[in-house]
Amino acid sequence: MGKVHVFDHPLIQHKTALMRKTSTSVKEFRELAKEVAMLMGYEATRDLPLKEVEIETPICTTKMKMLDGEDIAIVPILRAGLGFVDGMLALVPNAKVGHIGLYRDPETHKPVEYYCKLPVDIDKRKIFVVDPMLATGGSAAAAIDFIKQRGGKDIVFMCLIAAPEGIEVLQKAHPDVNIYIAAKDEKLNEHAYIVPGLGDAGDRLYGTK
Repeated sequence: MGKVHVFDHPLIQHKTALMRKTSTSVKEFRELAKEVAMLMGYEATRDLPLKEVEIETPICTTKMKMLDGEDIAIVPILRAGLGFVDGMLALVPNAKVGHIGLYRDPETHKPVEYYCKLPVDIDKRKIFVVDPMLATGGSAAAAIDFIKQRGGKDIVFMCLIAAPEGIEVLQKAHPDVNIYIAAKDEKLNEHAYIVPGLGDAGDRLYGTK
């Protein structure tokens, strides 16, 4: 079973709390999303492989460790997942970016795909699927299904806030995927929104509500 990592770093907790506040502006929310993605990405990339290389410093030649390639893909679930991309790219600027477009049917709450474009070498990359909210888990599970169907294997899921129901669904659908979460919330309400949550992350990122 994939591991669930809930971050306890004070900066992540503080910035996530700011994102929850109704008084936080679109500009502030967007900036905070980037900052939290960087802080989470720092930890989620901890197990990237290293190799020893010879470099020249101003003093001498020496052997140091560097990334053994930067074969990383960042795949946001549109549209809210885009809010995490810049923060991740600040850490791994050579990563390739794919996109998966899903929307949740308002009646059934099931994910419907409308777009999927991934790097052609997705099967050779460590893949970070990003979406601010893990509510029912349906969209995340479906997005990872689409990636696996196209050859993706080494997959991590990163989100800002998760409900226990969504974690359970994602773990059951994809037990091989590790999950990184800034905050684990109480539950889903009758409208499948996370409680206490932060509302609709897409609307708050792009000012559409």
